[in-house]
Amino acid sequence: MNTTSTHDERIAKMTFASVYPHYVTKVEKKGRSKEELHQVIEWLTGYDEEKLQELIEEKATFETFFQRATLHPNAHLITGVICGYRVEEIENPLTQQVRFLDKLVDELAKGRKMEKILRTA
Repeated sequence: MNTTSTHDERIAKMTFASVYPHYVTKVEKKGRSKEELHQVIEWLTGYDEEKLQELIEEKATFETFFQRATLHPNAHLITGVICGYRVEEIENPLTQQVRFLDKLVDELAKGRKMEKILRTA
């Protein structure tokens, strides 16, 4: 799936801190917890709660957020459609990584079992 360079740039410059509260609201509204959200983020990026807080406070862009992350080796198993894009077909690596995160948050909010979200079963 081709995204425009403007779209990719906009995502790269967006701060994680600006999106994080929306993730929290989305999962909590559906009966999931902030702790579960952090578990999902840590699985994908390797960031523990302390590191996550540092990135939020420094207002790290998604570009910085994913440059410093250690992506889970099973991240490539994240498939499906999010925001109108099939994540496995997104060509820009950073945009794909952001959409991986969006997809995991979406699955959490939809009540999917944690072992399925974390691609362990």
